[in-house]
Amino acid sequence: MIRAADLMFLGLILFAFPLKGDPTASHYNEPYPAAASKKGLQVEWVDDALALGVKHAALNLNISALADLKGDTNNPSWKSEGRTYYFNRAPIESIDQRIKALSDRGVLVNVIVLAYESSDAAVNTLVLHPRYDHNAPNHLGAFNTVTEEGRSWFSACMELLADRWSRPDRKFGRVAGYIIGNEVNSHWFWSNMGQVSMEEFANDYLQTVRLATVAVREQSSWGRVYVSLEHHWNIHYPGGNEKQTFAGRPFLQYFARRAKEQGDFEWNLAFHPYPENLFEPRFWNDKTATTNTDTPRITFKNIQMLTAFMRGPEMLYAGQARRIILSEQGFHTPKGADGELVQAAAFCYAYKKIEAEPAIDAFILHRHIDNDQEGGLMLGLRGNHPANGEERPKKKIYECFRHADTPEWKSAFEFALPIVGLPDWNQESIPPSPVSGR
Repeated sequence: MIRAADLMFLGLILFAFPLKGDPTASHYNEPYPAAASKKGLQVEWVDDALALGVKHAALNLNISALADLKGDTNNPSWKSEGRTYYFNRAPIESIDQRIKALSDRGVLVNVIVLAYESSDAAVNTLVLHPRYDHNAPNHLGAFNTVTEEGRSWFSACMELLADRWSRPDRKFGRVAGYIIGNEVNSHWFWSNMGQVSMEEFANDYLQTVRLATVAVREQSSWGRVYVSLEHHWNIHYPGGNEKQTFAGRPFLQYFARRAKEQGDFEWNLAFHPYPENLFEPRFWNDKTATTNTDTPRITFKNIQMLTAFMRGPEMLYAGQARRIILSEQGFHTPKGADGELVQAAAFCYAYKKIEAEPAIDAFILHRHIDNDQEGGLMLGLRGNHPANGEERPKKKIYECFRHADTPEWKSAFEFALPIVGLPDWNQESIPPSPVSGR
């Protein structure tokens, strides 16, 4: 049951931390790290990712697994507002190892903060939103920043992680960004809080993102916090009803307006511009990705619609455009002899488009290795069935990805030009660039 005091707090806290962005308020003060390129990957094999030369990485973190409700003093702890919280050692140290291995080599690591349903009912009560529906698919919930106990634990958890991954000695590695939830405009599938209106979900998610930003900024002057959206822009994902999925554009407009009304803060955007049909990698043929403001979807074909929207005055923070990363998107390998060629060509084309877009900081590919549990999609740089003497055989896209930000990129990408229908990779040959219908 949500108490009246908890509901009142939802409004009060929004004014408590206006977050003016003063870096001197942070425990650790450094500039945001520079990356040599935009090439990124949702990493599964760390050594392989380093061999591929990734400059950005995304790693999933299930915070439900961190909750130690027994208070084991051998576990990591964090004191917040006079109370000590404990967190399970094994899952924290497991992701520490991956973060450190990557960040020690100069990779900018982004953590995708998730809340999976647990087998422990007490953990679910603490971590998952009170309106989480156990009948929803994927067992991914919105965060409990509604009850006093849930808010306090979430803030302490984010403070602990931000402190751990911001230390000057880099003992546990370094994190550059925190993505809060996953594809929240299709929340029923990826960040569930039951069947709610867009406004109800956005108000709740706004509080969660604000709390996360407060926690991160207290520790780190550079850590960025991101809102996560999928590619439905002026339509909602038709796999859910209008209380399960929302169009991205009105969602962001409402989120930004409410944030400004309550005291604006430095949130950023993690977007997923998959092709309109996830099984068809030829995004340049997308029919529902247009250069009009009413475009149904934003994919790689019309990605400039996203950057133009984020430059609009209603989306700015302190007069500056918010940062954008592409934190999850990939290209299916169609069946047939030319399937790997088409997948690889789509990556080449998309990479060149994003490389030339200054408003986008990272292109983090999904996925590293094909997964049979992904609804038939084969998005990996590697296959997942042994072939040619390799347990996880490299596909054509693997070498394209490896060379994407090296002097060898042109020879590695040349095969793709006739497939995507371009004469060369000069920027003026890559349509469309103007934004119409504004």
